[in-house]
Amino acid sequence: MSEELAGLTVGLIGAGNIAHLHVAAWKALGARILVHSLEGAETMAEQYGLEVAASLDGCLAEAEFVDVVTPSATHKEVTLAAIKAGRNVICEKPLTLTAADSHEVIAAAAAAGVRIYPAHVVRFFPAYVAAHSAIQAGRIGDVAVARFFRQASSPAGGWYGDVARSGGVIMDLMVHDLDQARWMCGDVTKVYAVQNPPTVEGISPLTVAAHVTLTHASGAISHCRATWAAAGSAFQSGYNIAGSTGVLKYTSAADTGYAEELQDGGAAADLLIPANTLGESPYLTQLREFALALRGGPEPRVLAPDGAAAVYLAEAARASMETGRVIDMVTFDPTGAAA
Repeated sequence: MSEELAGLTVGLIGAGNIAHLHVAAWKALGARILVHSLEGAETMAEQYGLEVAASLDGCLAEAEFVDVVTPSATHKEVTLAAIKAGRNVICEKPLTLTAADSHEVIAAAAAAGVRIYPAHVVRFFPAYVAAHSAIQAGRIGDVAVARFFRQASSPAGGWYGDVARSGGVIMDLMVHDLDQARWMCGDVTKVYAVQNPPTVEGISPLTVAAHVTLTHASGAISHCRATWAAAGSAFQSGYNIAGSTGVLKYTSAADTGYAEELQDGGAAADLLIPANTLGESPYLTQLREFALALRGGPEPRVLAPDGAAAVYLAEAARASMETGRVIDMVTFDPTGAAA
């Protein structure tokens, strides 16, 4: 453990799949972990040598801050409870299932004098960090078209299949790349989305793909594709970002590297940046950065308004998918009819 994080006690709320990655990171940071969950806390505690908190209130009372890794539909309730107890919060994506709820949580945290950070971990993956840095440095000029894709083995049974509880493939999976598109290309003015097969009576198909097109204020166009693929399919992600003087490319399926292709006159530098995806876990990088910020260090690279913005884009995409219309983000009201 670094000296800045000595004596850290984290309250882990939830014991599902993503919790295992968070536990590994907290243990690497030397934190004491209290786990509370409606299901699975005892098993997880036994597996990793954690302490079980019998109640949420008990966990909140003893933890320095909390890490919320519960199902998406419970994020608002759990984070508000933590805020009421005066605890800073790290919350898995999506921050909540609606932008209105995200802003309610953010306002509650501000009123209570605590902070909440949304765990958009892709901002900590080296290949995406490299692309963002290259764009910020002007290495490919002005971004014209960006394509992001993400595929995972379908989790669409159980609560994931209930779109009211998960937000479907766009809110659950694509929200990562909606955040990336905004991080790389700036604010979004228009959203158009399609999904196949369609959601029927609020239940997502087990295997489904969604495609969302974003128009950015800069004039750039982003295309985001997310797929819940057949059970057992390999996870894949990547991007292709074309600018006025070059292209950035990455795909997890092909290699572990990140490449730049620059035109003559582009920024001079090595054209291949070796990846370190086999190095430190991005979850560890993320949680260390959050924890240091909560201990008075510099603010992390992703803040609560970023989490709310990603949710807002996902809501707009779902509205477009359901209505067949392009959504104008200037006038879009997620609580009513799309403008």
